[in-house]
Amino acid sequence: MSYLREQLGRLTILPVLVVNSEEEAVGISQALFDAGIEAVEITLRTPSALSAIEAVKRALPSLSVAAGTVNTVNDMEAVAAAGVNFAVSPGLTRKLADCARALELPFLPGVSTVSEVLDGMEQGFDCFKLFPASVCGGAALLKAWSGPLAGVSFCPTGGINAGNAGDYLALPNVLCVGGSWMLQADTVAAADWVSIRNSTRDSLAHLSRL
Repeated sequence: MSYLREQLGRLTILPVLVVNSEEEAVGISQALFDAGIEAVEITLRTPSALSAIEAVKRALPSLSVAAGTVNTVNDMEAVAAAGVNFAVSPGLTRKLADCARALELPFLPGVSTVSEVLDGMEQGFDCFKLFPASVCGGAALLKAWSGPLAGVSFCPTGGINAGNAGDYLALPNVLCVGGSWMLQADTVAAADWVSIRNSTRDSLAHLSRL
């Protein structure tokens, strides 16, 4: 069993964070951790992302921290230096795969077609991020893939919310789902970490009953 398959298989939700400061990242991550979340993905979409990753790693050493939106070799090298547990990309290139392998950094590449999955399998991957999940076929697509792509697992991300997450998690080839529905913009802006903790706890409890 690959490291990522084992790690993602322990999760239900992989929250996807876009953060504007170290303080915001730590506040959100602490609230998610207190709700029962074991891993977060901090995307490289803001100037503060790398320093935020380092801050969360220091503040919450028991929380697994992934870096998302890893689009270039430079990104891969930077997040490895920041100490992430694994890297996540919306796509897959040979250069990204080779760089992750050289750095011994677990890597979850994104796919949206069977051909991309097959190419990734040839490169040694058995876990992928389906992205953008809701646009490229959603749960119905993953259900159709479960036969011809036996042995491959997914973390679908993109358009997933409290209402449809259970449809994905019911599939045998889905390890967990990525999403940010518990991180409403106004709640984050108000630094209302209690509400984030409570809504996340409610989501986990609901999904565990399905």
